[in-house]
Amino acid sequence: MIKVQNVEKSFGEQKVLSGVNFEVKEKEIFGLLGPSGSGKTTLINILTHQLDVDSGYAHVDVTPFETGLMLDEDGLYPRLSCLDNLDVFSRIYSMPLEKSMEALENVGLADAAKKPVTSLSKGMRQRLAIARAILHSPKVLFLDEPTSALDPRTTEGIHALIQQIRDRGATIFLTTHNMEEAVKLCDRVVLLHKGHIVEEGEPLEICRRHESMRTVPDLGNVFMKMTGADLHD
Repeated sequence: MIKVQNVEKSFGEQKVLSGVNFEVKEKEIFGLLGPSGSGKTTLINILTHQLDVDSGYAHVDVTPFETGLMLDEDGLYPRLSCLDNLDVFSRIYSMPLEKSMEALENVGLADAAKKPVTSLSKGMRQRLAIARAILHSPKVLFLDEPTSALDPRTTEGIHALIQQIRDRGATIFLTTHNMEEAVKLCDRVVLLHKGHIVEEGEPLEICRRHESMRTVPDLGNVFMKMTGADLHD
């Protein structure tokens, strides 16, 4: 479903991605883990055609219309209601407006349909952003740190929602800095450090190999073993 081969990307003199290789299978949840600045968002931007590679190959085996995207900056219209936010995109996709309410129901926000975005909690905004991303029933869904800064209870709700979306047939590509989240959600992961993939496999197996289940910024032993580098460099 997604194939990345020998991808290289630089911004000026700064090398951001170097020799990145991986494949994502259909209907799996695939995790890209790494600390801030490791190249995660750059890779998502390449896969969603917002950036070009310098060299290599990055391909998603669906059309742009069949792709959903939720970035860290949710891009919601703060003065509009939840329903009006989705109606904007229903019109863009030339879809019946009834689909907007259906998407809100799918993320548990039907009761908040008329509430303005400014009145929503962080967790509700995250769910609304996911509703917008799945409005057109994409085959591939990109989620950039979907539970960042959320409390544990809200995070659990987002996790359940992600699993439901996968169970309905979507392939999900998510970034995170949290290995516990990856263990719970992901079928496979890659660990990215300074633009290089330093580990790949099932998350629980990686944890067993390195005897760790902490957030990636604290997985110093994993990255030190693989690269000899300090995550906080």
